[in-house]
Amino acid sequence: MTAVDADEVVALAQRLVRARGQNPPGEETETVAVLAEECRRRGFDVTLDEVAPGRANLIARVGSGPEPGLLVVSHSDVVPPGDGWGGDPFSGDVRGGRLHGRGSADTKGGLAAAIVALSTVDNTATQRHGVDRPAITLAVLVDEEELGLGVRHFVRGLSGADHAACLVIEPTSLQPVIAARGDAYLEITLTGRAAHSGNPSDGRNAIHGMAQVVAEIERWHGELAASPHPLCGPATWSVGTIEGGQATSTVAAHCRITADRRLLPGESAGDVRKEVESNLDALGLAGRDLAVDVHMTMDMPGFETPVDDPIVDNVAAALTAAGAPSPAPTGWTAACDGGFVASQGIPVVVLGPGSVSEQAHRPDESVEVAELITAAHTYAALFQHTAGPSPA
Repeated sequence: MTAVDADEVVALAQRLVRARGQNPPGEETETVAVLAEECRRRGFDVTLDEVAPGRANLIARVGSGPEPGLLVVSHSDVVPPGDGWGGDPFSGDVRGGRLHGRGSADTKGGLAAAIVALSTVDNTATQRHGVDRPAITLAVLVDEEELGLGVRHFVRGLSGADHAACLVIEPTSLQPVIAARGDAYLEITLTGRAAHSGNPSDGRNAIHGMAQVVAEIERWHGELAASPHPLCGPATWSVGTIEGGQATSTVAAHCRITADRRLLPGESAGDVRKEVESNLDALGLAGRDLAVDVHMTMDMPGFETPVDDPIVDNVAAALTAAGAPSPAPTGWTAACDGGFVASQGIPVVVLGPGSVSEQAHRPDESVEVAELITAAHTYAALFQHTAGPSPA
């Protein structure tokens, strides 16, 4: 534990926050450059894998043993700061024992803690002559906050033959998360016929039809509440945007909404889309001469790891070794890249400093410095265990 340098954790976290990396529009380049420099300086084997122009996943490895090792997943992008901040959203300042700035909690603070922790394993490794340790792979992926381009590219060919388990770094208040919901974005468009509003019956009003659709989605949401997952709670519906029409004096010929459907572990986004299309058919919109189009713009699977999987016990032991509380494994209402990894047969635990509900995606985002240091000690204990005991 003494190998973790607390000042180094804070300094790296500050540097990452100041590197910005807003998404949209997908500006991870500066953050990835900082990560690559810091990982190379620590002697990690670094690869940059471009998944879109100017947007590269960073893969850093320590160790090269033949046995399946540990995969550590995080992301390089942050949501735009938005309005309502009391200061510079990318200051990276430390005030009142907290690191401030967009991404401090989600999830650059935890990422800094993991990199410094991984440095302790690498330093220890230089003393283990002739010992092939299971590799620890750090994958920092682009576009987690939007469409998941980074993780979709990364998981191609991923399997348990290479990775025995995965730690996902996200703000969980250092509570081990073994189940998380997935997510699907659906775009629903109604097309009718324009007419003069003086004779609205000459047209087919898409906004009127969409009002019926929105009411139906609210009803679906209420029905889902009756069947919660024991760790993640219920699946949910939420209409996020609506737009339509062209003028007050014209019958609206089109209307479009976007809706967020949170998925329970094991639910298929494709099945949800089919269910939506079937339910909308039952509304009789076609009989009102309204054409319906349903398009899924994003889907992210949920996951659930058995409570008796070794990675769950290893994370609990690492928390204890770091002097942190070791609460019972829990579930998460948020979605993360861990679902894609779990879909490849790799058990996943999510663990990180900061609160997704109280800090992430909010103005004046911050994370407690003491929690960052505890996270670094926890990760170091987990990584040291993965690296295996020192030779006699």
